[in-house]
Amino acid sequence: QVQLVESGGGLVQPGGSLRLSCAASGRFFSIFAMGWYRQAPGKQRELVAAITSSRSTNYADSVKGRFTISRDNAKNTVFLQMNSLKPEDTAVYYCTRYSDGSYDSQPSYWGQGTQVTVSS
Repeated sequence: QVQLVESGGGLVQPGGSLRLSCAASGRFFSIFAMGWYRQAPGKQRELVAAITSSRSTNYADSVKGRFTISRDNAKNTVFLQMNSLKPEDTAVYYCTRYSDGSYDSQPSYWGQGTQVTVSS
């Protein structure tokens, strides 16, 4: 069974930065694509960023140029660096592991989520 544990959320002022981490259990972390989704109150869960096994990345238009996804295969961890945060980035952020190395595959496992609140 794969477990994903997110950390790094919190309260930050507009324009600030946060770095989310997601530590994954299980074997063969490096061969799977990983992603970050978010869900704001009253809204559907949406893709924020994803990274393939070969480290190709994909971003939602709303975060391009502000967020960066990366992975450390030696530590079974995926990161989301969030800069220039806006109030509309406020949401619960979820880590996911896809079913294969491409982010065109289906998310198979989810973390419990970490709250990010951007407010002055």
